[in-house]
Amino acid sequence: VAGEWLRRLFGLPEGVSVGFTSGGTMANFTALAAARHAVLRDAGWDVETRGLPGAPAIHVLAGEESHSTAYGSLQLLGLGRRQATRVAVDGQGRMRADALRRAIADAEGPTIVLTQTGNVNTGSFDPLREVAEAVAAHRRDGHPTWLHVDGAIGLWAAAVPSLRHLTDGLELADSWTTDAHKWLNVPYDSGLVFVRDAEAHRAAMSFGSHGVEHVEGGRDPYDWVPESSRRARGFVVLAALRALGRQGLIDLIERDCALAQRIAERLSSDPDVAILNDVVLNQVLVRFRQPGTPGPITPSVDAAADSFTQAVIERVQADGTLWLGGRVWHGLGCMRVSITSWNTTEADIDRSAETILRCRDEVARAWLREPASR
Repeated sequence: VAGEWLRRLFGLPEGVSVGFTSGGTMANFTALAAARHAVLRDAGWDVETRGLPGAPAIHVLAGEESHSTAYGSLQLLGLGRRQATRVAVDGQGRMRADALRRAIADAEGPTIVLTQTGNVNTGSFDPLREVAEAVAAHRRDGHPTWLHVDGAIGLWAAAVPSLRHLTDGLELADSWTTDAHKWLNVPYDSGLVFVRDAEAHRAAMSFGSHGVEHVEGGRDPYDWVPESSRRARGFVVLAALRALGRQGLIDLIERDCALAQRIAERLSSDPDVAILNDVVLNQVLVRFRQPGTPGPITPSVDAAADSFTQAVIERVQADGTLWLGGRVWHGLGCMRVSITSWNTTEADIDRSAETILRCRDEVARAWLREPASR
């Protein structure tokens, strides 16, 4: 029931299979295992019984800023994280459709394309419809091809009418993953995977009849995920969805995205603060100018700005008003603010922005007093 409710919320095709995994990593692993099965099956190879030795080579195309769990899944599946062709992205981390078309033209044989909705740093979305058109053309040329969408953060935008345009073309993919511990606010250990080709999904995960008892005519959850011993993750997802309802979930996501805009506006009003990304979802990247630097702040490579920004992050973490972390994005050290809680209010955001700027001022004073200590 929980899987069907989610399918409808995300606008995925009828009949997709669903698995409740231990997290986003295993969700990606499951989807890519199904992809590996399907493209090799269509090339005449049974990977579950024969393994990879002697199998046709699989071409994997992934955006340069695909999440590390996607590459980690390729490693676990024996496809090799360094074997993937890294497709160029734009300034916000979105896969460039023209670069994908060039890369896929060179992929002869079984091919898997990895895209994402909700870049972990910027919140940006790959151009799914254009990518899906390139994938469809590759299939028509006779190459078994699979399109996967890693939507750990951004798949939830598909449930929100005001944000759904960001996921245009989502329904054209072959598999999708997300994390319920983010916007659904259930505990960790709640990943979700959806697969269009249910046969490929089950073939990649099921142990078959080897010493495993199956329910006649029913659903055995471990046929759809890597774990046999597992808790009933669908229960907490069902409870959260039932408590929120469709409109409650929409309101939560819209509110958090508006709050991300609010903190970006509060911080960027300071002339010594730069917001590095277009705030399209709930992610905000912040960079600070070190004290004593003349001229307007620019998002350029600067070791002193990196160190100063890191010092501000550490001061905010020690303060305890809010939690945030650091990132290196496009070679720039920055502060990453991510808002997903159902509890966060405008007052929280305003207090957080004031805290960040106060901590910045405290670090700046310390730097000016003791420049040798940097």
